[in-house]
Amino acid sequence: MRASGILLPISSIPSEYGIGCFSKEAYEFADQLAEAGQRYWQILPLGPTGYGDSPYQSFSTFAGNPYFIDLKGLIEEGLLTEQECRGCDWGGSESYVDYAKMYESRFMLLGKAFERWDSKKEEGFVDFIEENKNWLEDYCLYMAIKNDLGGKGWMEWPEELKNREPEALEEARERLAEEIQFYRFQQFWFDVQWEKLKSYVNKKGIKIIGDVPIYVAFDSADTWAEPELFQFDEEHNPIAVAGCPPDAFSATGQLWGNPLYNWEYHKSTGYAWWIQRMEHSMKRYDVARIDHFRGFDEYYAIPYGSKTAEKGEWEKGPGIQLFHVLKEKVKNLEVIAEDLGILTDSVIELLEESGFPGMKVLQFAFDHTEDSSYLPHKYEKNCVVYTGTHDNETTKGWLENLQGHDIRFVREYTNSYEKPVNDCVWSLIRTAMSSVAELAIIPIQDYLCLGNEARMNAPSTLGDNWKWRLTKNQISEITLYHIRELTRIYGRNPLVPKEEDDEPEVEAAEPEAAETEGIEEKRG
Repeated sequence: MRASGILLPISSIPSEYGIGCFSKEAYEFADQLAEAGQRYWQILPLGPTGYGDSPYQSFSTFAGNPYFIDLKGLIEEGLLTEQECRGCDWGGSESYVDYAKMYESRFMLLGKAFERWDSKKEEGFVDFIEENKNWLEDYCLYMAIKNDLGGKGWMEWPEELKNREPEALEEARERLAEEIQFYRFQQFWFDVQWEKLKSYVNKKGIKIIGDVPIYVAFDSADTWAEPELFQFDEEHNPIAVAGCPPDAFSATGQLWGNPLYNWEYHKSTGYAWWIQRMEHSMKRYDVARIDHFRGFDEYYAIPYGSKTAEKGEWEKGPGIQLFHVLKEKVKNLEVIAEDLGILTDSVIELLEESGFPGMKVLQFAFDHTEDSSYLPHKYEKNCVVYTGTHDNETTKGWLENLQGHDIRFVREYTNSYEKPVNDCVWSLIRTAMSSVAELAIIPIQDYLCLGNEARMNAPSTLGDNWKWRLTKNQISEITLYHIRELTRIYGRNPLVPKEEDDEPEVEAAEPEAAETEGIEEKRG
């Protein structure tokens, strides 16, 4: 069934305390999605972030990010006061997250809330511990030890802790019992608030698309607790790490540094860890977008210690066997495969055999060949079309940087020859929405015609990523109206009727990002 949705990370939701979270503004965005006739909300990974603030380098593939806990929710529980929250320094911008200030303020406030919290009186806490014991205890112990050792990665811990010697772990559990409980507290409130928000979104008829990175971070509870899952030597150092080979975009390739899986071991366990991971994902989300799907066919292995990705080799992944097992064992498995980049015949075959929809990105379609597989007239129904993703420029920024043949081809293809750049952005959105792709996902930045000041991530760079946020009231009623109309016109929500009486008296062209004044008067 044809549908559409919007990409907006939780961190980018407007909120009072420095970063988007599970606050009233998240519920308001769900209301806006419903008003605009959308049936999907796509977000980025929800895990706790470390150095670089990337949600793709998380301390745990199962845990939730404590930054997303709504502080006002804790105020309502009597665990914090408004004065305490307002008294913190959240940074000087409503449009960008200040992660340094976030780290200092959030954990200080969560610590205060924890001191006032009585776990024995908290309904559901014991059940939460039991239901999540497979990952929760290792994660909380890992974080408590890490904090006790000044934030060092587990590979720098004393040998007895690094190697998980039973006596050392038991001593740490006793000595750090209060700190461990603090991390349980964080995960409990994350879960309570997320489940409440997800339930609200689902009752609006909207599904949440979550993001599952293929790899886990080297410095994570996952690698420390179960090193046998990864390609480690006897000293628990990686034998090889993940990345991408040199290509037209990077002469030295991309060195991600994530440890690689020991697929033979996973196979010997019946892929138990992956079953657990995907069961957890399908409980947390409605649909899981699996990142770097190509890595399940073949993965690029770079010798550990390499300075660049130039000397890696392609190795065979688990292939379709993994997905046969997951489909058999995981209830309600619904997956989008991130299959972007240069694809071999075997990757294409794996995607077809899995039955999962792949991704089409319009920003990849307009090259000198005029023959890209990302051009909409080449699509089949079983795919998801995007104007761009969190890793791309915003569509306005991309158009402003295009030159020569490529920008001419975009304008020819979308019939927007001499139109202003904002109109060209909307023409590309229309192109995506009108395609045969069963699902169209548009980043909110594109609906708002924002430039690269609103870009979420520039891969292989550090410092300015993952920071962008919406500001309060930035999504206007006119914008929602136009989204709803595109959804209706292109049959992406059969429940959206044409409501002529509510049509704003505006020109035919879609609104520019700043067009908010006088809306109520126009709607009359």
